[in-house]
Amino acid sequence: FLPHGGGNESTCSQCISFHYHKEDSEHVYWTIAEENKRTRKNLNKHGLCRAEKGNKQNCLFFRVENKVSQNKKVTDYFPIRRSNRKTKGEIKSEEHRRIDDLINKNTEEGMEVRQIEGKGRGIFAVRAFKKGDFVVEYHGDLLDLAEAKTREDQYAQDPQTGCYMYYFQYQSKSYCIDATKESGRLGRLVNHSKSGNCQTRLHAIGETPHLILVASRDIKAGEELLYDYGDRSKESITAHPWLKF
Repeated sequence: FLPHGGGNESTCSQCISFHYHKEDSEHVYWTIAEENKRTRKNLNKHGLCRAEKGNKQNCLFFRVENKVSQNKKVTDYFPIRRSNRKTKGEIKSEEHRRIDDLINKNTEEGMEVRQIEGKGRGIFAVRAFKKGDFVVEYHGDLLDLAEAKTREDQYAQDPQTGCYMYYFQYQSKSYCIDATKESGRLGRLVNHSKSGNCQTRLHAIGETPHLILVASRDIKAGEELLYDYGDRSKESITAHPWLKF
């Protein structure tokens, strides 16, 4: 049975004193005896109240559902927590825009030119780069294939002219970056190694492709920056034996 009356305290026909106790928003419990007021002492593991007479007979269990709370949602009690973490797409887009800015500003930081005995000029890191970091742009004239071949024939007539032409494909079309002309840009001076610490990557700004170097592994300050030119032709290796290494 339920306690009689509508107040916070009422007495049943068995003369047992009860006290109203609102445990939470889901249930309303009736607990017995004054000393248990505002406690869970008489609530069993099922959330029920146990009432006993002195002779431990006529044990009674009560649980009154709070009907008002049944229509509530979790979000009525707890605010929705939204993640502030960026998606992979957002992170990739931000990094692309950052590299756009570095290229447009001709940024070349964290490296310097040094003379190498028996080898000539080389580019050395003066700070650490982490794997995947933008290092430098391979900057030069962007040519289509026909114009690149014309220039290459011209350069071949002068044995003193070095080869600074990099061929690649972009959107099913062949291009070449010609960095033969001295310009003060550092990307053109990065030397070759088949086990280099940098690698080339295409980076488009709008519809224009740019050739950049990124760190293929962590690079320490003081290391020479190197990448694989990728030229394995017999003619090139005969003219430039260092391409074998």
